[in-house]
Amino acid sequence: MREQAIAHKVGNRSGMGGGRRSGVAAAQKPSRRQSGPVASRFRAVLGFVPTVLKVALAVVIGILIFAGYRAAASASFFQVRRIEVQGTSRVPKDEVQAVVRREAEATGVWNADLQAISGKLERLPWVKTAVVSRVLPDGLRVRVTERVPRAVVRTGSGRFRWIDDEAVLLGEMLPNDQIPAFFLRGLNEENSHAAHQENRERVEKFMELQQAWDSAGLSERVSEVNLIDVRDVRAQLAGDNSQIEVRLGAQDQGERLKKALEVLDAQRQTPRGHLISYIDMSQGRRAIVGLVSGVHTTADSAEIPASEDQPEPAKAETTSPGTVARTSEKPKVVDNKAKNQRDKKEAEKKTDRSRATARRRE
Repeated sequence: MREQAIAHKVGNRSGMGGGRRSGVAAAQKPSRRQSGPVASRFRAVLGFVPTVLKVALAVVIGILIFAGYRAAASASFFQVRRIEVQGTSRVPKDEVQAVVRREAEATGVWNADLQAISGKLERLPWVKTAVVSRVLPDGLRVRVTERVPRAVVRTGSGRFRWIDDEAVLLGEMLPNDQIPAFFLRGLNEENSHAAHQENRERVEKFMELQQAWDSAGLSERVSEVNLIDVRDVRAQLAGDNSQIEVRLGAQDQGERLKKALEVLDAQRQTPRGHLISYIDMSQGRRAIVGLVSGVHTTADSAEIPASEDQPEPAKAETTSPGTVARTSEKPKVVDNKAKNQRDKKEAEKKTDRSRATARRRE
């Protein structure tokens, strides 16, 4: 009897065959219906709304941050409590602190206008530059560069004030200041650009004279220098010669002052030495000595030798009051007594003529 083989089926409902059926079914699933124009617009609006909300939210946050910043900056947390001042010797620290506190009191440290505060400080007499910085949360620091005094000026009112190399008037000379060898006179006290430029030229000339006279050891014999006109420099002597003015002209003031003092020392040994009122060296090698006798001023001239250290005694040349000899010829002596007699005779003649005229009128 023959056996019959029965073939078994491969796979099951969950096997490969089932997978094929599900794939076919998935492929046969109907697609969704296409949306219309209204739906498209709605989705576009929905997509745009979040961006507007984000922008609005960012604006609101920015406003809140700014308001918070303003509130914090004006709060007591940033109010000025400490002011550090560095680099001052002549400028009073309390004066600097007062200016800073006045300018930053309303704004606080955070909002303080540092440049404006620096400008206010640089208007103080001794302050050349002032750098202001913040020291958070409640401090300000000021670094001051002071002006360097170069000379003492005697003003028109008779006050003595320091001045720097930029011709800026500083504070008054104090009793404990080191007194300079001589003062400057002739500063233009007008508040104008032209006056400031002239004064800078005067200070420059003063420093040049000071250096030359210090080197020659002559500064101690001068009390002040008149620079009203820098082309007509005049020095007032010091000590026992304080009534004597030396006129030095526009150049070679160091050498001319030296020669003038040599002439003065020689003339002091003569009987008329105490009558000298000025020595004019503006012509260079020739000294003209002015004498005072009563209310009259006369002038003597002396030629200064080129090869000798000490000049020859000045040869007197007496002229009419207030005049100066101009020639280098041999001096002519004018008899004052004869001159007075001539003047008297001329006066008598005028009187006689007046009387004769009066008689004719009668």
